[in-house]
Amino acid sequence: MHQVSAAFEGQRVLVIGASRAGIGAAIARAFQDAGAEVTITGVEAAPAPEDAARFAYRQLDVTDGAAVEALSAAMPRLDVLVNGAAITARGEEMAPEFFSKVVDINLTGTMRCALAFRPQLAEAKGSLINIASMYAGFGSPKNPAYGASKAAVQQLTKSLAIAWAEDGIRVNAVVPGFIVTAQSARSREDATHVANVNARTPLGRWGQPEDIAGPVLFLASEAAAFMTGACIPVDGGYSVV
Repeated sequence: MHQVSAAFEGQRVLVIGASRAGIGAAIARAFQDAGAEVTITGVEAAPAPEDAARFAYRQLDVTDGAAVEALSAAMPRLDVLVNGAAITARGEEMAPEFFSKVVDINLTGTMRCALAFRPQLAEAKGSLINIASMYAGFGSPKNPAYGASKAAVQQLTKSLAIAWAEDGIRVNAVVPGFIVTAQSARSREDATHVANVNARTPLGRWGQPEDIAGPVLFLASEAAAFMTGACIPVDGGYSVV
C-alpha cells in the first residue's frame, strides 16, 4: 500500500461514505493502519463484510440534517473529517429530480457534515478533507450533476479554508481521476471508454482506491501544516494532457 509515513495514534477520524469497497474504505483502512481510531458511515444498514468487524459503523443519510446533527452529538471529539459521500448514475443525470438528488448528497451533504463537525474540528485544530473529482474541471455529458456537484465541492473547499482558518481548521480536497470502484463499474463496462482512459493517462492505467488514501493522509498530517484550500489532483496525469 502506498501510504504517507505519519503518526495518527490517539486521533479520531470520521470517514463519511465508506460503506462499500472503494475510496472511502481505503482511506479508512489507511488511517487505522496509521494508528487512528476510525469511524465510518454509509447509507446502507451495514458496511462491506470485510470492514464490519474492523470499524465502528454508523448508518447515515447525509441529506438528513437531524441525523447528521445526531451523529455529531455522539462524537464530541474529532481530529479529521473526510467527506466522501457521493452518488452518480451515468446517463441518468439530465432528469431534474435526480439531478437535484445528486447535488443534495454530493454538495449539500458535504456542507451539512462540515458544519455539524466544525466545533469538534475547531477544538482539535483539526483537518477537513473533501473528496472532489476530476470531473470538476472537465465537461461530463453523461454525468452532469456529478460534475457540477464536484466542481462546487472544490469551490466550497476553498471558501471554507478561508472562513475557518481563524478556527485553526485546515480544509483541503483530493481530486481523484478514473478509479476502479463500485461507483465506476458501469462506465468500465464500456471497453472503448476504458481503453481511451488508459491511452490518455500518462501512467497508463486506472487508479486504485489505495492511490487516493496516501494523499489524504498527507493532507491530514503535520507534513501539510501550511496547506489549506488546496485541491490536489490524483489522476495519473490525466488532467495535464
